[in-house]
Amino acid sequence: MDNLIKLIKKFNNPSVVGLDTTLTYIPNHIKKEAILKYNNTPKAAAYAITTFNKKIIDEIKYVVPAVKFQMACYEALGYNGIYSLQQSCEYAKNSGMYVILDGKRNDISSSMKYYSNAYLGQTELLNGKRYSAFNCDCLTINGYLGSDSLKIVLEDCIKYSKEVFVLLKTSNPSSAEIQDEKTSNSIPIYEKMGEICETLSKEYIGQYGYSKIGAVVGATYPEQLQYLRERFKNTFFLVPGYGAQGATAENVKFAFKDGIGAIINSSRNIIAAWQKDLVNEYEFAKYSKIKAEEMKADILANI
Repeated sequence: MDNLIKLIKKFNNPSVVGLDTTLTYIPNHIKKEAILKYNNTPKAAAYAITTFNKKIIDEIKYVVPAVKFQMACYEALGYNGIYSLQQSCEYAKNSGMYVILDGKRNDISSSMKYYSNAYLGQTELLNGKRYSAFNCDCLTINGYLGSDSLKIVLEDCIKYSKEVFVLLKTSNPSSAEIQDEKTSNSIPIYEKMGEICETLSKEYIGQYGYSKIGAVVGATYPEQLQYLRERFKNTFFLVPGYGAQGATAENVKFAFKDGIGAIINSSRNIIAAWQKDLVNEYEFAKYSKIKAEEMKADILANI
């Protein structure tokens, strides 16, 4: 996690903006431009999303070290959406930001290798040339298939200087139905998942004390967040739940150790804030920067 932590330190900001971009968040003037170019088609919708993302990135890149793309928002538009995702990733990387793809991917190891090739490594083309499909730094993983698939992605993380965040304790209300159930050793399943991750990555600790396998731990469960921070000292946390899902800076403070150890995600509260607060639609990106600055100040005041 060294590259991410260096950017967090550079901006003095342990937050990431989620570009969970849907058409409902996009101002009318961008939608009209897209329809003029491509009619009312999936291509127009994807163009509008890409345009929106670029304008947001242009503003927040001076404040925020990272962006996170919720891949479902892009996959819903088929290949046009995937193209938008590729373009948006490329733009964020070229803007100096750390890029997380939030796809929660996993499969048996033979299939997982293709996911790993697509998002972390490279795919071989017909003539032997190798191709990187997405210019990202990190992928979220659903590790509940077991360690064999995690070993696949760890290999590519090492080879290509990438990272992953594995789901431990997620922020949604029903996560307890499975993740809080106890194993044969009488520990919660989410803790067992954390043990697997730390065991696999214990030999790959960076200069700041964190490994290449991070964990997703929701701020909506602050007691578990605090416990897991103490339990897994070498695991960097991606923390959803702040803002729209109800968690506060008082909750997320438990994710940190000596001021580092986590990055806090907010999506709607940043990119759709212009709608909630009735801001001029032409000022949407600048207002997102203001909200990102407010989030930064809120978190720093509590850690």
